Amino acid sequence: MKAWILERAARTPDAIALASGDGTLRYAELAARAQALAATLRDAGIVPGDRVAAVLGNNPALVELFHATALTGAILVPLSPRLSPPDLARHLRDASPKGLTTGSGWKLTGPPDTVSGRAVDEPRPARDGGPFELEAAAAIVYTSGTSGEPKGVVLSYRNLLASAVGAAFHLGALPTDRWLACLPLGHIGGLAILARSVLAGSAVVLHERFDPIAVSRAIDRDGITIASFVPAMLAQVLEVRGTTQPPATLRAVLLGGAPAPAPLLERAAKARWPLLPTYGLTEACSQVATLPVGAPLRTDGGGLRPLPGVELRIADDDERVRQPGTTGEIHVRGATVTPGYWQRPEASRQRLAGGWLRTGDLGVLDADGALRVVGRADDCIITGGENVHPAEVETVLLAHPDVADVGVAGLADPVYGERVAAWVVRHPGSPVDAATLERFARTQLTHYKVPRSWQFVPALPRNAGGKLQRRKLGDETPAT
Repeated sequence: MKAWILERAARTPDAIALASGDGTLRYAELAARAQALAATLRDAGIVPGDRVAAVLGNNPALVELFHATALTGAILVPLSPRLSPPDLARHLRDASPKGLTTGSGWKLTGPPDTVSGRAVDEPRPARDGGPFELEAAAAIVYTSGTSGEPKGVVLSYRNLLASAVGAAFHLGALPTDRWLACLPLGHIGGLAILARSVLAGSAVVLHERFDPIAVSRAIDRDGITIASFVPAMLAQVLEVRGTTQPPATLRAVLLGGAPAPAPLLERAAKARWPLLPTYGLTEACSQVATLPVGAPLRTDGGGLRPLPGVELRIADDDERVRQPGTTGEIHVRGATVTPGYWQRPEASRQRLAGGWLRTGDLGVLDADGALRVVGRADDCIITGGENVHPAEVETVLLAHPDVADVGVAGLADPVYGERVAAWVVRHPGSPVDAATLERFARTQLTHYKVPRSWQFVPALPRNAGGKLQRRKLGDETPAT
């Protein structure tokens, strides 16, 4: 199969591919840059199957790299520059990339935890990109999932293609579309936009970071037709705009990453935002089920329809399929589902046994097959679209010399869906306070994992076996 960027450049060379703070690139220009970068990677010794890590954020260079790795057969590993140093080091050790860029040039890595090596030469003249296989790995996207350990979700070109086709069928795909990309490209919600746009021949409007004022201005002035938000982003945009309605050019706003609070949906509906609440996850290449275009918005988050080619079922703990209207774990099957986790065969076997992806999320299917997401089947906290596992936060806090015991859980939050909260037992006589622990946590944890609420308690609720009864932590709400 010919690389998508070359096929698109041959068909619509003058169509706008990318608009950003650095200017505008047409598809012919983007293809030329991707080919030059692919030649650079090959000259540096990158071969098919090698991982190429990028700590770039929402940078046009990452868009070029997305297409360049397809031309070389390398596997893209996009990592957020906002990761804490320990988190970044863990991801790099796990992926063992041969190439790395942080925006100041290219390097070949030595041992994966050193982030070192000789600089790669400037781009060489372009070469033609060879064909690639749909089953080949396109990217490894990291998610903390439900174990707290970094797990790299392997996504193939077939996954990306199936997701793009399903999204196009669900939303409609027009070459005149301008898709606002303010979600991190290191997450599947952002990365999937790149595949969808090149396949449709539409434009990506890339924002370096999420800024609600800049987003509001872009919606009004830049002809945005589709946008992707998590609930926390939508809440901030609504704060900026108040009751001002979006222009008619905006035809769809995908809202995913976490269940949206009902008051937020009600506010958006009153301002006539074309919201399409969406359920998805990295392991299914972003979208799984979405409210159909034109369907009435439900504040309970229900009415979501699976994308074409995606199957859903609700099962109990023994894998027995539940009847419509009853709650159970959401299972997903289809061409969008990952072939597995990077170098984690046991985790892959557990999550993908029998061809069904076990999501760890609870939901209900109605008699017509529409989905309503209920919550998590495990302890994972979803805050602002980010996954946080309590065990990881607890391990960091327990390393503080003044902490005798700690429990972490999620509390409902009107903006972020959930916020990370900590219940701390001090050692006798310790004066440690929340501000001290927050500073300590920030040295070890990425910002969204740091607790936003703290409560100091004499003891934690534990059962006879000593296991923390996490759901009882909320009986005493932490101070904010």
